[in-house]
Amino acid sequence: MALQAATLLPSAFSIHKEGKLSASLKDSGLFGVSLSDYVKADFTSSALQTKAVATTPAFTPATVQGKKTLRQGTVIITGASSGLGLATAKALAETGKWHIIMACRDFLKTEKAAKSVGMAKENYTIMHLDLASLESVRQFVDNFKRSGRPLDVLVCNAAVYQPTAKEPSFTADGFELSVGTNHLGHFLLSRLLLDDMKESDFPSKRLIIVGSITGMKNKKYEYVGRERTAKGQSRGLARAPRRAEWAKQLFHDRRWRFRRAKAYKDSKVCNMLTMQEFHRRYHEETGITFASLYPGCIATTGLFREHIPLFRLLFPPFQKFITKGFVSEEEAGKRLAQVVSDPSLTKSGVYWSWNKDSASFVNQLSEEASDAEKARKVWEISEKLVGLRD
Repeated sequence: MALQAATLLPSAFSIHKEGKLSASLKDSGLFGVSLSDYVKADFTSSALQTKAVATTPAFTPATVQGKKTLRQGTVIITGASSGLGLATAKALAETGKWHIIMACRDFLKTEKAAKSVGMAKENYTIMHLDLASLESVRQFVDNFKRSGRPLDVLVCNAAVYQPTAKEPSFTADGFELSVGTNHLGHFLLSRLLLDDMKESDFPSKRLIIVGSITGMKNKKYEYVGRERTAKGQSRGLARAPRRAEWAKQLFHDRRWRFRRAKAYKDSKVCNMLTMQEFHRRYHEETGITFASLYPGCIATTGLFREHIPLFRLLFPPFQKFITKGFVSEEEAGKRLAQVVSDPSLTKSGVYWSWNKDSASFVNQLSEEASDAEKARKVWEISEKLVGLRD
């Protein structure tokens, strides 16, 4: 689906935007070896500091007593200030059945966006969240828990992609920005909020991780699998204990050019593997539905404003008339809202897509995105990287 370009700053850290990409991955160096050597670096650049701002109004737990159908559902949507996240928030708010926690970096931007699409103030709350900082993730979770609200659905939507970056940028914790934000930030957020979802009395609790076209079995991007690091795929992480060196080896080609697309693709495959591992570990025990989706290519949004002008000119008609994968922002939002709330879309561990008639169906994941052993390894590695295990 469509990408949203990161805003590139001259500092060591790039303040990013939310968005998505359609892409693929095969034989990625991210998975070829153990990441146990991917330890915390001597990250001397000044870290990106975040301060969570909770604007959540007080919520009395007593309001959730009684019949489950008498209260609004509460859904957290990351990256809800624009694009797919905003369209989804709007679609859910219009039903009057949901209170949306808009989890975003920029409070004022999000407030303006919510007003611009006509969302009633009583149907949403804005809370600060920067997925490029694990501390910000923890602060967000703490602020949400203090609000007293139940949590019924979590939508991991935000992402960063750097279409023109010459060199990698890093998160506040020293991870390459795409993997650190898109995967690790959401991984920690989901793990820390899982107990809240378990305790919900809502009829259908769901954790949704927005995927990409990367995971579709009928899409062929084998050329990605032939992209190799300068020192070979099998040595990508094992020989790079420092995070900066890790990024150089993992996401650079033989000429040491930063492969920003590969970084994004790796992060999205991690997203889909994580969804399946959540399903295997927790669905039967908790009844929570875990799912991923690709709502189509949103090609006419501001997601590509950092891309070259020719790409921005040609990409929308290409998606409309050649691939036929184009969807409007509004339609994509309605599709994600379906996965959030439609009683017929409660199957867990699946990857939702839509046909040309906008009918939903369970798509088959690619071999890369459905490898159970790889999913287990990514899970365990991620736990270590975000500090959930030694």
